[in-house]
Amino acid sequence: MAIVLYHHPFSRAANTVWMLEEVGVEYELKFVDIMAGDQKKEDVTKLNPMGKLPVLVDGDTVVTESAAIGLYLADRYAPGRLAPKLDDAARGTYFRWSLFAPSVIEPGSMAKVGNWEFRAGSAGWGNYDDMIATMESAISGRDFVLGKEFSMADVIFGGTIAYMLDFKMLEPRPSFTGYAERVRARPAYAKSEARNKAVMDERGLKMHGA
Repeated sequence: MAIVLYHHPFSRAANTVWMLEEVGVEYELKFVDIMAGDQKKEDVTKLNPMGKLPVLVDGDTVVTESAAIGLYLADRYAPGRLAPKLDDAARGTYFRWSLFAPSVIEPGSMAKVGNWEFRAGSAGWGNYDDMIATMESAISGRDFVLGKEFSMADVIFGGTIAYMLDFKMLEPRPSFTGYAERVRARPAYAKSEARNKAVMDERGLKMHGA
């Protein structure tokens, strides 16, 4: 039974397609019209009460939250290839940067753009400048977060950096742009782009300003 991804190409589910292509399993895309608010309808909310994408259904297992989906797929379908093995100490680094993206980079960037008022010491994302320096430390002097070895952490962490560069939410420092180019050179990334574009063409969808 194929994995089903509740999907819209303008949502975080677009990056989940890349995850699935990296893993190399069969999957089906179930289109959810987020422009019409269909993510809040019962067929989605019964799986994810948040009414948000992505939602991945693998048999009787339901996984939400983009990073969690990536980690799940790598552990179940690509252990030792896209995820360090259970007894490999590199899993610490792997989890660190995989979870840094949604728990620090995303809220930290929103706080910066929205001029949120908060105490840096009380917020999980802390100080913006420290966040940027920490992001650079993850990839400084190495090809990927685990060194020479590409992993699902690079789809999660690297995908976040690449997205932010595309939308000018991140200063295009050489460390960031070079890393984004390396992760996007993956054949699976090209396949995911083609799959997302096919949905856009089929549904007549265009990015804002395109």
